[in-house]
Amino acid sequence: MFCFVDYRITSTELENLKKLGLSPILVPKCPSLYPAIDGHVDIQLSLVNCKKTFLVVQKNIDKDFLRILNEKQIPYILSQSELKENYPYDIPLNALITEDFILHNFKFTDEKLLSSCSHLKKINVKQGYSNCSILKVSRNSFITSDIKSCEELKNNGYDVLLLPPGDIELPGLDYGFIGGVGGLINENTMIFFGSLEHYKYGNEVKKFLHSNKVSYINLKDSPLIDRGGIFLI
Repeated sequence: MFCFVDYRITSTELENLKKLGLSPILVPKCPSLYPAIDGHVDIQLSLVNCKKTFLVVQKNIDKDFLRILNEKQIPYILSQSELKENYPYDIPLNALITEDFILHNFKFTDEKLLSSCSHLKKINVKQGYSNCSILKVSRNSFITSDIKSCEELKNNGYDVLLLPPGDIELPGLDYGFIGGVGGLINENTMIFFGSLEHYKYGNEVKKFLHSNKVSYINLKDSPLIDRGGIFLI
């Protein structure tokens, strides 16, 4: 199975992903984005699960990346939107997409992404960095530090752990988002970039994972870092 990760991932994290049977593909630097997020997976890609799983890829991504997708026969379409440095022009693909819904600030969602998700329930929020802000734990449970997103998810019947912001590294900014620190590699296992043992709210996260029958793997003995999550296909 292929996994997509930020080009700045460490060799230790890469090797540990490979030990889990995954084949990492690095998301390249996007020169039109500010450095803190210029390789983030959930900024340059969206993963759509419908009858066929495929990627929506930002239209100006490095051509070598597209060549890799073609060589490995990974299905994708190009976005209609062009990513730019300033908000909200960096968020068109940063929607949270599950088996059941797409959650985003739909004023700014890429039109091709929206049309690809026409079969899903739409949950509108003000938070444009939706995928960055929310960590999916299971089909029905999530972790976030965004109060309004938490409220919307709860209003739609989902179980949500709300944590204070902070204590997540994102070089160039004060702190990163919980949605970017890892992700599910199967329905019962989550990986983290860094280690929950160094996270101020690690115990709360562990309890929530346990209550949802999800185990976790720390990829490196270091503080958690926001790398824009991980996508598997």
